[in-house]
Amino acid sequence: MCGIIGCVGRGDETLDTLVHGLSKLEYRGYDSAGVALANNHLDLCKHSGKIADLREALSDRTLSGSVGIGHTRWSTHGPPTDENAHPHQDCTGDVAVVHNGIIENYQSLRDELVSAGHTFTSDTDTEVVPHLIEDALEAGADPEDAVRETVDRLEGSYAVAVVVAGCDSVFAARNDSPLVLGIDDDATYLASDVPAFRDFTDKVVYLADGEFARLNGAGWTVTDTDGNVVEKDIDTVQWDPEETGKSGYDHFMLKEIHEQPRALRQCLRGRVDELAGTVDIGDLGDLSPTGVQFVACGTSYHAALHGAQLFREAGVPAQAFLASEYATGTPPIGDALVVGVTQSGETADTLSALRAARRRGARTLAVTNVVGSTAARECDHALYIRAGPEIGVAATKTFASQLAALNLLALGTSTTGDARQVISALRDLPGHVQEVLDESAAREVAGLYQDANAYFFIGRGYQEPVALEGALKMKEITYKHAEGFAAGELKHGPLALVTENTPVFAIVTGDDERARKTIGNVKEVEARDAPVVAITDGQSDVERYADHVLQIPKTHPRAAAVLANTHLQLVSYHTAALLGRNIDKPRNLAKSVTVE
Repeated sequence: MCGIIGCVGRGDETLDTLVHGLSKLEYRGYDSAGVALANNHLDLCKHSGKIADLREALSDRTLSGSVGIGHTRWSTHGPPTDENAHPHQDCTGDVAVVHNGIIENYQSLRDELVSAGHTFTSDTDTEVVPHLIEDALEAGADPEDAVRETVDRLEGSYAVAVVVAGCDSVFAARNDSPLVLGIDDDATYLASDVPAFRDFTDKVVYLADGEFARLNGAGWTVTDTDGNVVEKDIDTVQWDPEETGKSGYDHFMLKEIHEQPRALRQCLRGRVDELAGTVDIGDLGDLSPTGVQFVACGTSYHAALHGAQLFREAGVPAQAFLASEYATGTPPIGDALVVGVTQSGETADTLSALRAARRRGARTLAVTNVVGSTAARECDHALYIRAGPEIGVAATKTFASQLAALNLLALGTSTTGDARQVISALRDLPGHVQEVLDESAAREVAGLYQDANAYFFIGRGYQEPVALEGALKMKEITYKHAEGFAAGELKHGPLALVTENTPVFAIVTGDDERARKTIGNVKEVEARDAPVVAITDGQSDVERYADHVLQIPKTHPRAAAVLANTHLQLVSYHTAALLGRNIDKPRNLAKSVTVE
């Protein structure tokens, strides 16, 4: 959840480089931040709050050194205070450590260190690391061996980076938490994610679990747990650094909502042939699943629900599971394909579920946005959604691209009678999303209901996951109570909560039985004086019973889900903006959830 940055070779610009990198990683955590620079001693500055608070604290300090590390925190152990901010040091002040993840055996290690005379100044699990390194150094180990010995004692998920006074290197190791190196001619970087150093280089090396990196003036080396050099491929990042800027928008979230047409084009490019009525995902091989189990969390779980329905309608048994429940629960069914849907490819719960599936003998597929991510490397296959970098904590364009990618997956591995119509709808989808963005009345709806007590979202079929996602977006960025339901479930309890101050967003597309039944549910809430906002393609007569209408173009029901979701994203965004919320960095949340 936290963000790590390291840098060697930037000379007098090292401090500015670290702080700039942290500003690009703040979506991973923004409770506190800090930096440490190494020369013949350590210079360290850390502060609770956001990167701006760290910048202000640095304005009164002089830190020097051409080797450094930095950290932006999402709190797990201990509240967001100056003391709990990273980097953490040992008793001598000669070792500084930043860490992402959770050290599961920290309490026993801490008890051992306290008994040996070490003094702790924070509540964090991370602080055991510099003290263990201190002990190893005092026992005669050189800095690299001291870090290696310490890492060998850690249990849990971690990405750690270390600097030691008098040493010209940054040491780093990972296990179940992401680390990537950035390679430039004169400098080397490490970070939790590429945006931290993308302004300086597009050459990257992805570390795998159990690997250890050393960065110094001579360059970089990666070794395994036994110290053997590992030959690593240098990849080239395909997106431009400008994609991680706001491009004139007030918030990353709004920018990324408006990037959905481009993201969808990237997802579909080269994969659909409308004339032939075929989909080409041949790089996945012949999957031909007899059953599919999806595992995912949060927004990705809502995409998984959509995907499961696609396969069921094609006659392939399919289920969607919350990844956090899967690892200790349901085994794969028969020759099931287990599909992990994860934007980052680093989501701890989803990785755990995929690993459990592999242990049980299942084939695995990652549907992810990040090339080189842990999920992409560990699964048998990977389908990239190609959405480009997403900085806003609340997922937007990645959800749209997940829906599109899952449609491609279903079309490419199973048989459906209306494949040509679906492919045509997917081909039109980027333009239809642009039409919604250009014409949506979401801002006006948000203004009318910004003071509502709660919000309900209802839908059936392909629109049920969209209702769930609409409620999640509202909760995430407005801090208002919101719930999503299969429309038929309203009368089985939730209707007791409906009042004139509880707007109900009803997604009604087409004019089939599902649409007619959802209109019946709309009438139920209308009879209780609840205001109704209909998201519709105009094919039913739901407008008669709605107080407001958010129109979408007529299209296939699968594609309509993406269009309806775009309206709901905008409603949540504008509501949050009117309420003055911190839209890109909602409280208590972080972008990449790398702890279980």
